[in-house]
Amino acid sequence: MELFRRDGAIRVVISDSDIVLASQRVPGRFSEIFERHAPRVEAFIISRIGTTAKDDILSETFLAAFRYRDKFDLAAESALPWLMGIATRMIRRHSSDEAKHWRSLTASAGLAAEIAPDDLAAAAIRVDAQAAVRELAPRISALRDRDRDLLLLYAWGDLTYEQIAEALAIPIGTVRSRLSRIRANLSAPPIFGAAALPSSDIKGEPAWTL
Repeated sequence: MELFRRDGAIRVVISDSDIVLASQRVPGRFSEIFERHAPRVEAFIISRIGTTAKDDILSETFLAAFRYRDKFDLAAESALPWLMGIATRMIRRHSSDEAKHWRSLTASAGLAAEIAPDDLAAAAIRVDAQAAVRELAPRISALRDRDRDLLLLYAWGDLTYEQIAEALAIPIGTVRSRLSRIRANLSAPPIFGAAALPSSDIKGEPAWTL
């Protein structure tokens, strides 16, 4: 719990851990976790699977989180990685919807390749990881499930290496080594080059340079 002063008043900021712990006694308190994190989780779900099943997956994610809230690591700073991990597992249950979404992204990437010149000027405008993932949609859709999950938690979930490790319950060293291998396997185009992206990102990790 953190105290800070704003406009002369002291306001109490309750941590996610405090809320989850309180919800074990007063279940209704868990709605505060939904209010805090639902927009980020929903955006990640839409990026992964489109809008068709996003309401179902969002509901399934928070229902599972509520049911198993006693398993939440109260030492964690944020519930977001935990929720993203649950959402990732729920997305697996909708594999047909995800496959359809990736086919759409792949088709879009192919169309863009036909109408846009493949030069540095065109590539320079696509400077974020989300655009890069769309460009690589055919190759990413062919990745093993576990590799695609890890990659997209970083690119679309905007999680740090530490948070990805928490979300997937794997060591941070595994996150680093698998991302390195995925980057090598994807054989990225110039969009990922130094001219397109800075050498480091705001999350304190190496920038998206495959």
